[in-house]
Amino acid sequence: MDYQYPISPDWSTDEIISVVRFFEHVEAGYEKGVEREDFLESYRRFKEIVPGKAEEKTVCSEFEEVSGYSAYKLVKKAKEASPGDRLKG
Repeated sequence: MDYQYPISPDWSTDEIISVVRFFEHVEAGYEKGVEREDFLESYRRFKEIVPGKAEEKTVCSEFEEVSGYSAYKLVKKAKEASPGDRLKG
């Protein structure tokens, strides 16, 4: 990983950790797979920190630009998957 995660200076340390954890789950989903429930749990926490659709799109687009991994596509897969499924981007 040769890039930085998109973070806001307005977020607390705990919020930054949660956002980074979500993006780590996105990475894992593309690299080796991630459990659907773990991914959705980190996404729910991410949405508590970034509740607006526009801000979510901006932050996730910034992440995709530096990493090549689409959080949007993995979230869509997670919502369509069944409980117990493993996600692979």
